[in-house]
Amino acid sequence: MPSVRRDPTQILLVDDHPVVRERLAEVFSREPDLLVCGEADSRHRALEAIADTAPDIVLLDLTLKQSDGLELIKDIRARWPSLKILVVSMHDEAVYAERAIRAGARGYINKQEATRRILVAVRQVIAGQTYLSDSVAGQVVGRVAVPPNAAAVAPSDVLSDRELQVFRAIGQGLTTRQIAAELHLSLKTVETYRGRIREKLNLPTSAEVLQKAIAWVHPA
Repeated sequence: MPSVRRDPTQILLVDDHPVVRERLAEVFSREPDLLVCGEADSRHRALEAIADTAPDIVLLDLTLKQSDGLELIKDIRARWPSLKILVVSMHDEAVYAERAIRAGARGYINKQEATRRILVAVRQVIAGQTYLSDSVAGQVVGRVAVPPNAAAVAPSDVLSDRELQVFRAIGQGLTTRQIAAELHLSLKTVETYRGRIREKLNLPTSAEVLQKAIAWVHPA
């Protein structure tokens, strides 16, 4: 009986670094079952590309030009509920993977992973499964199993996606003006987020927020 020929999986690459897109495109070009159908470097261009190319899966970074990857995931999920999304990012998987999954992604893998692992992740998500590294998958299960009061609450457990972005930027040493420019927010909005962060983490002063943020971004 003759084998049934299947069309290759159509992949849209969304990353603000051309070198990363070129690297991934080269990886997929060697795989007969995978095909890059388009590229984008921002939220706006990504949404346009999805409408134009109808990919089977979107690979996206969490940091994009003038936009945030987590918000883009939510946009995609709202417009194309069945479209599969795999996050390929340099951000700490232990912090962001669970947020990406909650936003609507089907997997999370670090850009520094070996090529074969990225291919495994893509094929696993295409097959309808969720991809996470073993260590992070265990942490997610652990958080579900452990009662909230059983351990100290981490910033990633209580802060919203945008608050965590601001908190990370504080820990990186950015000023309020720099954070506003990077996240495309007003100075007043950044100050509002700073206040919410201080309240949620129960930190009396801005200096303590800075100290905790630095320790979180650069753990000992």
